[in-house]
Amino acid sequence: LYNAALESRTKAYAPYSKFHVGCAMLLEDGQIIVANNQENAAYPSGLCAERSAIFWAASNFPHVAIKKIFVIGGAEENPASTPIPPCGACRQSILEYESKQNKNIELFFTSVEGEIIKTQSVRDLLPFSFDASYL
Repeated sequence: LYNAALESRTKAYAPYSKFHVGCAMLLEDGQIIVANNQENAAYPSGLCAERSAIFWAASNFPHVAIKKIFVIGGAEENPASTPIPPCGACRQSILEYESKQNKNIELFFTSVEGEIIKTQSVRDLLPFSFDASYL
């Protein structure tokens, strides 16, 4: 997953922020889905790598659970070694699918170089989460 996310990051369309993110997801049936961030001059019309991947997978394989997500992000040039976690909108979207499938999704995130952080669930990054149980 690391290599797939790293390769996907190179295909990001980020001419404005110059911040490239790649995402690779392992589905329960063994398929690997990759995506990257896509920006747009009309902010905030772009989409993060994580949501690009999760929405594509959910649209094409709605009944296949997501097991793992790996995210690699950083500046186009001279990326920091600090691990880059999913943004708040991506955390909320991952939570939606984790809740829908009623199974945790392991989440890994890093920069191009440096430490890899692993969590057992997006809830580790979103401790006071909001899901359908509140509606």
